[in-house]
Amino acid sequence: MAHSGYHVKIGAAAQIPINDSTPILSFSPVILQLPTSKRLFDLELRVTFPAKGDDALPILLLSHGQGASNYLSSLEGYAPLAEFYAAHGFAVLQPTHLRSGFLGGGRPWPEGDEMWWKGGAEDMAHILDSLDTIESTVPGLKGRLDHTKVSIVGHSAGSLSVYGLLGFSNTDPRDGSVYYKPDSRVKAGVILAGIGGSGENMSESGRSMIPFYGAEFSKMSTPALVVYGDDDASPHLSIRGADWHADPYHQSPGPKDLLTLSGAKHGLGGISGWDAGETLDESPELLGIVQRMTWAYLRSQLFEGDTAWEDACEAFAEIGKGKVERKE
Repeated sequence: MAHSGYHVKIGAAAQIPINDSTPILSFSPVILQLPTSKRLFDLELRVTFPAKGDDALPILLLSHGQGASNYLSSLEGYAPLAEFYAAHGFAVLQPTHLRSGFLGGGRPWPEGDEMWWKGGAEDMAHILDSLDTIESTVPGLKGRLDHTKVSIVGHSAGSLSVYGLLGFSNTDPRDGSVYYKPDSRVKAGVILAGIGGSGENMSESGRSMIPFYGAEFSKMSTPALVVYGDDDASPHLSIRGADWHADPYHQSPGPKDLLTLSGAKHGLGGISGWDAGETLDESPELLGIVQRMTWAYLRSQLFEGDTAWEDACEAFAEIGKGKVERKE
């Protein structure tokens, strides 16, 4: 008897419809040597994509978080997302950002760009500039990328990469300098347990950890899905509760969707790695929900007339694991 390829404990997530999975290939590292003096290391990325087929593949940029692990915050992490998206039709491009612990955090940080927070979006822009090089480097990928269908997914600190490309502005509260560099090549984004509102929302430790942060979401008009767990309070960053992570939905213009997951914490079931110690809510079922719901959202955003998101929302409403809100 054949097996679906997904964990037997996936539970209610199996009710959320997806297309058939296919075998995948993963190639790393792809090394991009960029003409920039401030970058301490070459830009390296992993490319994961369907092994077969000639159809133009939509592109998914995946931005890692800033967890305490040694490897997950790099191109070595987030296999539960990268492999799922690739098995269901995306070409996933995931770089190691300069802020990665794998690279020692990229220290010393330049003032105004602590944690190399601008670097996530810049890395993604460089990757999009280098698509022809990437296709030529990765065996079996030549001519298979659809350069017109680009999306981005970011978890935790990786949300800054998403925000930057989708069009938020950041005013550094220390000197008033403004960052605003939207990228029209990116058509949709998914924000997973992202950083919420700034200013009075921040805790004292939060202002110390990310002193540059002065987010303004009012110009972030690119379609996006915001995902958070209602048990994901982050006192090291904010004085508010878990709903702080929903601010990018509430404070930005539509079209936006908000997926609230009941009982989920910052790891969202284990998105950063298989059996990862830093995941406090390890759950094949919750992970399956996040995989399928985010995949469905991006499918419907990138392919006109695709009903994957509508179908997924209908199924999600039936299983009672949270709620979806929408604004146009």
